[in-house]
Amino acid sequence: MDFQDFLQYVPNLIPVELPAEAAHIKMAPKERAEALKNFDLEAINPRIAAVMMLLYPKDKKTHLVLIVRNAYNGVHSSQIAFPGGKYETFDASFKDTALRETQEEVGVLSEKIEVIKEFSPMYIPPSNFLVHPFLGISKEELLFSPDEREVAAIIELPLSFFLDEKIIIDATLSTSYGDNIVVPAFDIENHIVWGATAMILSELREVLKITFEGKI
Repeated sequence: MDFQDFLQYVPNLIPVELPAEAAHIKMAPKERAEALKNFDLEAINPRIAAVMMLLYPKDKKTHLVLIVRNAYNGVHSSQIAFPGGKYETFDASFKDTALRETQEEVGVLSEKIEVIKEFSPMYIPPSNFLVHPFLGISKEELLFSPDEREVAAIIELPLSFFLDEKIIIDATLSTSYGDNIVVPAFDIENHIVWGATAMILSELREVLKITFEGKI
């Protein structure tokens, strides 16, 4: 999608009601859906994180940035994710966490991002994080400078490709729930995107589709 055309839709995007669980469940592994039933956040006392779903122009077309995390000894090793990270007490808000972590991880200055909407929080049982996603827009082409300690690669995903139904697949993976588990996923540039990232992406897809169809 042409970025200037996309910008015309932004005022209609802001008031769209979030589909939340209805969108998340479409890309939730069966085991994740079961784990999320009737859980008590206060009893769990999760750690807090925030991520940025950043849309921007590249060659005049709208793109979404994702990162490939470095390999490490942890449940999210080498996974596809949004720029973002853990909330710190010096952050004024979860939005500020998302902006700070985006600058630290991919080198995009906070002042270049206009945050336009907060999306539904996502609880991740394997790591006990409650993640707050934010949708941001940069109106200029970006030169990413990934943090080598955390980011193995940058994925610049065209919005038109992201909205194509053909990228939704069933993948057989070894997960924290067990080996050879079939999960719904996105096939993005030969990367299998599943779990929390896929569930957050699912809500973004639903909101964008509603916006572009003019059904608010």
